[in-house]
Amino acid sequence: MKDNNKNVVTNPELVEAIEIMQEDGCDENVNHMIDCLMAAKLITPGRVEKPRNVAKTNKEGGTVMQQETQVQFQLIENGNKEKFFPAFTDDEEKMKWEVAKGKDNVIMTFDDFAQILSDPNCEIKGFVINPFGRSVAFPKPMVMSLKQQKDQRAQAQGLQQQTIPNDENVQIGDPDPDEYPIDMMAAIINYLNERDDVHAAYLRMFQRENDEKPSYLVIVDFDGDKLEEIFKGISTHASPHLSGYQLSMMPYSVPFAKKAVDGVEPFFTSEG
Repeated sequence: MKDNNKNVVTNPELVEAIEIMQEDGCDENVNHMIDCLMAAKLITPGRVEKPRNVAKTNKEGGTVMQQETQVQFQLIENGNKEKFFPAFTDDEEKMKWEVAKGKDNVIMTFDDFAQILSDPNCEIKGFVINPFGRSVAFPKPMVMSLKQQKDQRAQAQGLQQQTIPNDENVQIGDPDPDEYPIDMMAAIINYLNERDDVHAAYLRMFQRENDEKPSYLVIVDFDGDKLEEIFKGISTHASPHLSGYQLSMMPYSVPFAKKAVDGVEPFFTSEG
C-alpha cells in the first residue's frame, strides 16, 4: 500500500477479464479474473497524512520510535449501511465517484486489502472493484478464503526445488527497477537474519519456455541439510508480497544456480 499520485494506474487485463466473466461466469473465466486481480494495483481514494513518530515496543521489551504514515480511506456503503473499500482500476473509473475527486490515490493490491480486513477489529466488510461501473464485490469471507488459497499455492510452489534440463531454454535476468520487490526482500532478509546456516541469498527473474511471465528466483547458499525448512521459511515470509508473481527457489550448490548468479551481488549476506 502506498500513496502514489504520479504514476498512472491502468488495469486493461483485469477490466477485460471482468467483462468476460460477467458475460459468461464459467469457472475458467472466474479464475482468470481472480488471477488478474492478484496481479493488479488498484486505486482507493483517501487522505494521506504526513508521517508521525509512534512509540513501539521491540522484541527486547524496549521502546523505539518509528515513523508511520496515517491513511484515512474514503469508504462506500451498501443499502445495509455496511462499509466497503472502493477499488478502482484506473482514474477514469475513480472520477465516476464525485466524492473521490480531490482525494489522494492510495495504491492497493489484493494482499493490502486482505491484510487490513484480516484484523479482527476491522469493521469494513470487503472491497468492491469499480463500484460505479462494471462492479465486482469481494466480501471479507471471500477475501480471506482467496488469500489462504493464494498463500498455500505460493508455499507449495516455493518448496519445489527447480530442476532444469540441459537442453531447455531458460531466461534469467534482473528484476525491473521500477517494480523491485522491496517489501518482499525486507521480509526475507528479516527471516534469514534469524538463521545461522545461510551465507547468502540472490534474487533473479526466471522464465521457462512455457511460462507466460517470469517468476522470482531466490538462490540460497547455506550449510547443512535443512533445505526444506529454509525454503518453507522464505516462502512463508515472501508470500504476502509477491504481487501476482510466483516464487521459485534453488540451492546455490546446483550448477545452474551458480551460473545464474555469476557476477551478481547477493541481496543478503550473513555478514550483513
